[in-house]
This record gives sequence, structure tokens and C-alpha cells, in this order.
Amino acid sequence: MQKRKTKITPKFLAVCAVLAAFSIVLGKYLALNVGENFRFSLENLPLILAGLYFGPAAGAFVGAAADLVGCLMVGYAINPIITLGAVCIGLFAGVSGIIIKKKGALQILIALVLSHGIGSIFIKTLGLFLYYGSPFFATLSWRFLIYLGTGFVEFGILFLLTNNRAFEKQMHTFF
Repeated sequence: MQKRKTKITPKFLAVCAVLAAFSIVLGKYLALNVGENFRFSLENLPLILAGLYFGPAAGAFVGAAADLVGCLMVGYAINPIITLGAVCIGLFAGVSGIIIKKKGALQILIALVLSHGIGSIFIKTLGLFLYYGSPFFATLSWRFLIYLGTGFVEFGILFLLTNNRAFEKQMHTFF
């Protein structure tokens, strides 16, 4: 996950589009609903991958594209604060890659804590509160618990992917 200058090529844009599509499928079609207002999904995993491998700008771009296109595909109203949360997830995953240069568990952990803490738990909860009137602190508490569990699952997946030589080799063809 070492950062190098990424060239914006058609191949790079295609990979970003595929990551956004994965996010849509994981978040809108393969999510497990927990009650009426909460869901468990791995929709942020592709955003975090984009941020870790391609940097904050690419992570933010993939987050925005995934949220906007996903909402349009399933008929959700676009909530700009929720979209900002998705952008922050990819952005802060990329920032964690800049802060922690050495590839490994610590980099993944920092990416997950920053991304989910700021983007998923705080900003998206604020969006739900402001747009839909969800009780802020109750929603924040539930989202914290959900993303604590999600974070463990995502940590395992990211750790396995980043330690897989074939995956690393493919990802480094973009540098």
C-alpha cells in the first residue's frame, strides 16, 4: 500500500468505477437490515481500498460516485450530508495511508478508525438527524456498535487482501 504517483488513465478510472460499483452492490443490494433504520453492510470496504491504494482524492471520488449513483439506482433521495460522509470515508482512508507509510495492520486500523469514526459514525449520523429527524445520540450509539462489528470484518478482509501477493501485484500496476 505504498503511495506512488498515480496516473489518471482509462485503466485507473475503470478500477475506480469497479470499486464504486462494488460499494453499490455491497451497500444497496447485499446489506443486512437491522430493524427499520439500521443496516449492516460492507459498502465502505471498496472506498477504503481506493483511499489506501490510490490516495485521498481517488478515495473521495469513489465515495462520491458510489453514493450518488447508488442512490439513483435504488430510488433513494440524495442526502448531501450522507454523500459527504461517503466522501470522507475514502478521503480519510487515503490520509491514513499518508500518515502511516508502512504497510500493515496499523495502517489498516488507522484507516478504519478515521474513516468510520468521522465519515460513517459522525457525519452520516448528522445527516440522518438533520434530514430525517433521527434521534442523534441514540442513532450515534447504534451506528457506533454496528461499525465496531463492521470494522472487525473489514479489518480481516483488508488484512488478507493487502498480504496477498497477487492482489498487491495487481494494485501496483496502477503506479
